[in-house]
Amino acid sequence: MEHNSDILENISTGVIALDCNLNVTSINAAAQALLEVSLARAVGSHAGQLLLRPDEWLHNLNQALLSNAPLTQRGLPLNLLSGHEIHVDLTVNPVINNEGETELLVEVQAIDRLLKISREEGMLHAQETTKAVIRSLAHEIKNPLAGVRGAAQLLSKELPGDHLTEYTQVIIKEADRLRDLVDRLLGSRQELSMADLNIHEILEHLRKLLLAETDNRVEIVRDYDPSLPDIPGDRAQLIQAVLNIMRNALQAASQPEDCVLTLRTRSQRQFTIGTTRHRLVCRVDISDNGPGIPEHLMHAIFVPMVTGKAEGTGLGLAISQSIINLHGGLLECNSRPGKTTFTIYLPMETKNAQ
Repeated sequence: MEHNSDILENISTGVIALDCNLNVTSINAAAQALLEVSLARAVGSHAGQLLLRPDEWLHNLNQALLSNAPLTQRGLPLNLLSGHEIHVDLTVNPVINNEGETELLVEVQAIDRLLKISREEGMLHAQETTKAVIRSLAHEIKNPLAGVRGAAQLLSKELPGDHLTEYTQVIIKEADRLRDLVDRLLGSRQELSMADLNIHEILEHLRKLLLAETDNRVEIVRDYDPSLPDIPGDRAQLIQAVLNIMRNALQAASQPEDCVLTLRTRSQRQFTIGTTRHRLVCRVDISDNGPGIPEHLMHAIFVPMVTGKAEGTGLGLAISQSIINLHGGLLECNSRPGKTTFTIYLPMETKNAQ
């Protein structure tokens, strides 16, 4: 029995056991995460209390119970108590217990997440291809750039007057600027310095930094889960990743006082990143009330040199994503006018960082 319980806790499909009155007798971790309910709240509750508008959900359960036959429905919409809507593939199997009563074993598989995983895999592959091309171009640029800079230095020594060396200094400075830009395109080549970190300490450090930079004119709302354990990570690089996102939000506002940033932390169970399923991940949401990201840029916001700002380089989000990926994590974005949310998922196992 204990072995079966361990299996249920470690599968990615949500499994709910219901008695003959449709009361929850058991619910595994995947179903808790999917329906956004706790074990304590779910067990003993009626199945209808798990959702906001449970009519179609209950209709399917009752149909399986009355017909005493398995039932499957694809793409069933479920309205969660949090207000979110998800779509699931539903399978209901009647089971006769020792007292001869019909109970239900309900399986729910979120198709939203499966489609999202497929899109993420495609996006990551495209981004890796783009990065490889950029690295090749960057190396090709750096070699002649060094030659231009060296020639300008030699020329400055041969010129007869200081007024002419001003021009060579411009060439040297611009060559250095382009070299720095290319180095940023190549990304961080520094290895991760992993240690156990308190994610809230990092967020508080950045909150104070942004308040200092804006003379306390930006509003930063905190919604932390104090029960989160430490996570493995490189403090300096995670600070850089989150800071890029927060500064992007600040720059999107017309004035700092118009910007409201919300920092939210939660744990999430049974979460898949790429092709790896994690029992527990740390989720960090960074939301702002800005104008949102233009729809035509959404598919490419993590690609280097893509930016909606005239003065931007388009490197900040690409660098953030690279850092999060090095930690074995995932960076996502959802945006609409009035609310843009960047979500960071970080595994709580050291072995997933590269």
